[in-house]
Amino acid sequence: MAAPSETAHLKAEAMIHGALAPSDYLVVAPVAVCFLFGAVLLMVRKRVDWHPWLAIPGFALLLAVDVMLLLKVVADGPQTMMMGAWKPPFGIAFTVDMLGALFVATAGFVALAAAIHATLSMSLVERRYGFFPFMFLMMGGVSGAFLTGDIFNLYVWFEVLLIGSFGLLILGSEHEQLDGATKYCFLNLVATTLFLITTGYLYGLFGTLNMADIAQKAGRLEDDGAMLTIAVLYLVAFGMKAAAFPLNYWLPASYHTPRFVVSALFAGLLTKVGVYALIRVLLMLFPPQHAELATLIAWVAALTMLVGAFGALAQSDLRRLLNYFVIAGIGTILAGLALAGDGGAAEPSIIATAASAATAAPADAAAAPLLPGSGPLVVGLSGAVFYALHSIVVMTALYLAGGTASRVAGSSSLVVMGGLWRARPGLAALMLVFLFAVSGLPPFSGFWPKVILVRGAFGAGLPWLGAVILVTGFLMTIASARVFALAFWRNAPEPAAAGPGAGNAPARFDPKGEASPVAAMLPLVLLAAFVVAAGVFPQWLASLTDEAARGVVDPAAYLGSVFGGGGS
Repeated sequence: MAAPSETAHLKAEAMIHGALAPSDYLVVAPVAVCFLFGAVLLMVRKRVDWHPWLAIPGFALLLAVDVMLLLKVVADGPQTMMMGAWKPPFGIAFTVDMLGALFVATAGFVALAAAIHATLSMSLVERRYGFFPFMFLMMGGVSGAFLTGDIFNLYVWFEVLLIGSFGLLILGSEHEQLDGATKYCFLNLVATTLFLITTGYLYGLFGTLNMADIAQKAGRLEDDGAMLTIAVLYLVAFGMKAAAFPLNYWLPASYHTPRFVVSALFAGLLTKVGVYALIRVLLMLFPPQHAELATLIAWVAALTMLVGAFGALAQSDLRRLLNYFVIAGIGTILAGLALAGDGGAAEPSIIATAASAATAAPADAAAAPLLPGSGPLVVGLSGAVFYALHSIVVMTALYLAGGTASRVAGSSSLVVMGGLWRARPGLAALMLVFLFAVSGLPPFSGFWPKVILVRGAFGAGLPWLGAVILVTGFLMTIASARVFALAFWRNAPEPAAAGPGAGNAPARFDPKGEASPVAAMLPLVLLAAFVVAAGVFPQWLASLTDEAARGVVDPAAYLGSVFGGGGS
């Protein structure tokens, strides 16, 4: 047994003794804000009329701390805060690099837009059952997943966001919602169980769950098949959560059942948490195993894109069609993860913009790669991150715009909808912007990441994958044109001419908020501003996603943040 003096000495060696600067608390501030406002809303649960007045400032504060954290990472590099002042790997780490900061800031942005929309679309009864507290709980889990530096706590934050999402999914307690929630819960239970089992296997192999510590040790271990097994299990678990083929059937069976604003949050954020986990675990912790799985990921990405695109073409209901747009987008992101190859990690530089190379003269473009000084993995990952951020915003916007259009038309069935261009010209114009963006058409945000991914696929010797991205974009353009032509451009059909499909139209549309169409447009205008800015001026976002890609492929700065003192 160690003497008391020896125990004190060992404890002193394992503790951080430096004082934290106030700015260091930004690393955990997004989670703290979510839990604080969620708790306050629970305390005033009987004053439902107060909830919007508390929730909107809460989400505005969340966005503010997210942006401040992003700016700090841009200025000073990755940031780490160790819980309980324990040195890594003993303590629980919150570590944020450019990848996590971009995801968490974008999540805060769409959460604020969704909260503003919810004040107009959610009834008092739905607020009474805890819409805003559940939303804060879910956002706390989403933020924690993007910020954690510990893989077991990644599992914990998945659980937190799922608890919040379960509450939002069944808000209303209708039969269709309960049926969708059953499918959603079962598949997530299977994925979470697999995640936990794999994490136990990982701990048995490495003796640690700190991501930076695992990244260091993985490079020194000889792979006898155990690490490849762990990588495959994580690919399956996170692929299920991201709705990748062939485990994506739960999404179109459940995302159309809750309110539109809930579906918007789910489509924008939840599947992207699964994608983020795949990037963080496969590319940063197990890069050699990721390279071995690249061909498999490419096929999964291609099939996911095609299932999403053809599924969208087959739908006659706007909500179900948007569900398949989500799936197609996940496949496009996974295509970036499939572009494995040597190079990029040790290269000295990366271009500041993707746009400058993409708009170069044809002769120059053929001679130079899209991202000079980068390998296929950096190019693909940069495009994947760019597309993921675009998809978070655009899919949230499409569901919110679809919800407003459905309330005006009284149905989400494309058989019944029509004439919205004349009834709501502003809404129609915004919907057209979002449909162009999700199809990958210029000059909107979906165009540039697809340029990066297609050129990266051809540069990596995967022309068939680049062709699938192009074909999927073409099919989604057709589906988008069909939505706009039927729901907005044509005249509203007569009730007798609507046909039997009209009977499938959901009846639960709350007219609240239609007296103030200008206020209802505010969140859509905010989201459209991002879509246009990222499409017309892509340099600012492309430079950030390039840096995020380099930080994952070469995590030296991430490791230095964790082991360089733990304070900041």
